[in-house]
Amino acid sequence: MISKTARYLITMLLSLYALVVVYPLFWMIATSLKDSWSIFAEPWRLFGSVHLVNYTNAWLKGALGWKFWNSLIIDTLSLVFILLLSAMVAYVLARFRFPGNRFLYYLFLLGMALPVFLGIVPLFILMKNLGLLDTRIGLATVYCAYSLSFTIFVLHGFFRTLPAELAEAAVMDGCSPFGVFWKVMLPLARPGLVTAGIFVFIGLWNEYPLALVLLTSETSQTLPVGIANLTMTQKYQADWGALFAGLTIAVIPTVLLYSVFQKQIQAGLTAGAIKG
Repeated sequence: MISKTARYLITMLLSLYALVVVYPLFWMIATSLKDSWSIFAEPWRLFGSVHLVNYTNAWLKGALGWKFWNSLIIDTLSLVFILLLSAMVAYVLARFRFPGNRFLYYLFLLGMALPVFLGIVPLFILMKNLGLLDTRIGLATVYCAYSLSFTIFVLHGFFRTLPAELAEAAVMDGCSPFGVFWKVMLPLARPGLVTAGIFVFIGLWNEYPLALVLLTSETSQTLPVGIANLTMTQKYQADWGALFAGLTIAVIPTVLLYSVFQKQIQAGLTAGAIKG
């Protein structure tokens, strides 16, 4: 049993950690509502005059509007195919025994050890030859390829823990192998799908090198590339409020996404820790 003193110290440490993590977020949002003079004159002041024009400048003049929707479309399209393909591969590798099973599993895991920078030049040439350079579908295809390893690794553990009796009962009721996967196993792996999906989406939302190289025109660029361009231009225009507004626009979707699915993520991580 933990004593009251230990609980008090743990609570204090966790509260301090929460303050260290959350305060920069609030400071960034507060700074995005200031004018350039207030940012330097009153840097630590959280509340003051509100300048919503910073968001208008970032969204329109900074061209983050199109880049935001480009990121949302590309990342959502990628996530759908990543989860679908990864679930099928992870299910087969976890539930069926065949020659080469372990080899394929570790081959997929090897993909997590390869840095993205090693494939940028070959990918650029390949996308150009296929006519997929500077297209949303081209970048989404590359995102799928690079995210399969992690997602298969996460879902493989969930499918291994599902009871085999459910699959056997479904087969006895006349369910086909695909029906067992689609109607029985996939719904049971929902915590794993949500957990993997959130982490994959956050990673894709913040991805920069591939988007910078494979999307050459400004109208097709994603939000991280737009934030980098905005950082360079706003330094010379001295519109720091628009820069912080752009950073807030980039951060808020992931924060909201995690807040909405917080319970599912915790349930998925706890299930994986207990059953794995």
